[in-house]
Amino acid sequence: MKKASVGLIGLGVMGANLIRNIAGKGYSSAVFNRTVSQVDRFMAEHGSENFIPTKSLNEFVDALEKPRTAFVMVTAGAAVDAVIDSLIPLLDKGDTIADLGNSYFKDTVRREKHCKERGINFLGIGVSGGEEGALHGPSIMPGGDYEAWQRIATILDEASAKAPDPCHVYIGPDGAGHFVKMVHNGIEYGDMQLIAEAYDLLKNAAGCDSNELAEIFTNWNQGELSSYLIEITSHIFTHKDNENGSALVEKIMDKASQKGTGKWTAQIALDLGVPIPTLAAAVSARSVSMLKNERLVAAKILPIGKLAQQRTPKKQFVEAVRDALYCSKIVSYAQGIALIQAASEEYNWNLDIGNIASIWRGGCIIRAQFLNEITRAYKENSGLGNLLLAPYMVEQIKSRIDNWRQVVAQSSLLGIPALAFTSALSYYDSYRREYLPQNLTQAQRDYFGAHTFERTDKEGTFHHQW
Repeated sequence: MKKASVGLIGLGVMGANLIRNIAGKGYSSAVFNRTVSQVDRFMAEHGSENFIPTKSLNEFVDALEKPRTAFVMVTAGAAVDAVIDSLIPLLDKGDTIADLGNSYFKDTVRREKHCKERGINFLGIGVSGGEEGALHGPSIMPGGDYEAWQRIATILDEASAKAPDPCHVYIGPDGAGHFVKMVHNGIEYGDMQLIAEAYDLLKNAAGCDSNELAEIFTNWNQGELSSYLIEITSHIFTHKDNENGSALVEKIMDKASQKGTGKWTAQIALDLGVPIPTLAAAVSARSVSMLKNERLVAAKILPIGKLAQQRTPKKQFVEAVRDALYCSKIVSYAQGIALIQAASEEYNWNLDIGNIASIWRGGCIIRAQFLNEITRAYKENSGLGNLLLAPYMVEQIKSRIDNWRQVVAQSSLLGIPALAFTSALSYYDSYRREYLPQNLTQAQRDYFGAHTFERTDKEGTFHHQW
């Protein structure tokens, strides 16, 4: 009987599309799903000589060529552990389990240790690109056992997006792959919130209708803001409601849910002491959006104050919002990369930021022309402390910062919330200042808790009897 090069457990949309992608490259693949009828459905829709359907885990394992590689794409959390625990007794030493879901990186660290103690290799592989990316070529971020990864590297190379090189590279040991995927999602949250705020300002400050918005975002996608998210945003504004022909986006409830990766990014940033206010603001903005009933009440009660009467001419304001969006995007990525750098040091991962940026250029949700510049910055200077310090970024901000400040000020004067724009500018201003007011904060800490302080004029640690 012909054996499969790899196998997949979990035939949800992402899993099904990814294994179709792999099979389409000529690799035979075993497939299994806890709900066995899903296997029958998959084979009826996509069956080919490259798929081996299995109806039990024993049958699934027997269908794999040795050393075996079992891909797992099930819901993050307990379901992953259940699959691992069921697989381990059926596998031989040297076989590999690879979790391709959105698992929390500390769970991946734990699972790799658990498998290693039993002679089984474990990989935690981040996969980004949504349903279409999984089928046609995602960005792939593997972490874990290096030799186990090497055995399937060619398969993942061929399945990944190309930009023009494969958007797939070994990230690092244990949980590194899932950590980088988590931060990718955190940056994705930031990108989406910045675009939402740009839309809000263009609509409610500049008075742009959906047709104008579609044209603006289409134009933006031709320049430095060119990206997947800008592209799909331009498409969204062209879709009409079937019932009355109005813009469909205006009929969608202003509540945005989340699955947890953005929250994880904010939480670990606090643990590592890395400031990521723009990414955290994006998470908070979704949380505020879910308070719809409270907001309906508050809208009738809370005062807005005297709003600005004079507004910037529309064409000029559109240009200013574009510049503010680009500057804020630079800051948002800088925060995410700083978090990756801190984790690399904390967990001894030795991560290559240039390589990571390069595989985000295609396939994934945050793919953007701008990532070429990030890749170049870290290839030229791997020791770059912060993306903001890259010469290209300095020049881009220098030419746009006046418009950035204008947009943030205007949003406040008009009572239009801009959590991400504002936090990005405040981060930038904090990072560029030689002196911050935390000297007073430290004085307060010493006053009430004798926490001591350092001085600007001499070495040592001091305490004052306030």
